[in-house]
Amino acid sequence: MRITSGEFRGRNIESPAGNLTHPMGDREKLALFNSLVGLGVDFGAVVLDCFCGSGALGLETLSRGARHACFVDNSSKAIDATKKNIASLGVSDRAEVKKCSAKQFIEADEGKFDLILLDPPYDHFDTSEFKGIEKLLNNDGFLVLSHPDGAEVEIPGLRLASQRKYAAANIAIYH
Repeated sequence: MRITSGEFRGRNIESPAGNLTHPMGDREKLALFNSLVGLGVDFGAVVLDCFCGSGALGLETLSRGARHACFVDNSSKAIDATKKNIASLGVSDRAEVKKCSAKQFIEADEGKFDLILLDPPYDHFDTSEFKGIEKLLNNDGFLVLSHPDGAEVEIPGLRLASQRKYAAANIAIYH
């Protein structure tokens, strides 16, 4: 897996061992970020990478100039991989890592974000895990949700700006 664009373009990052995560492929990731550019997303943003896995999506935003990224996952393996990737790219001063569930993070209400990236595990996809996430989004922010086929998802208070299918991933962008 690697960073597809920006300051760290082409740099490899490691994935957590095991099958707990489903890393987004380079083509899908590039298409997602091109869609965000097309929607006018400012990558000088404050970003939340929830269900971060390796941290690939949040690291991609840091590579593109994000001011700060917060990485959240409840898996120790994911947190370890994310911390290693942050250190290898030298972005510790712009990154924060929290080991907790998305639900715990949302309930703690730890700030507002310009861009929220949600890439929950497909084999245990449960929308109740990120219920209330919209309250963490700034008024002019965007929320990206990667979800499996057939998942019915609505984010209260946000409108669907774009929805696309890339391989096994369905990517919904809300504003």
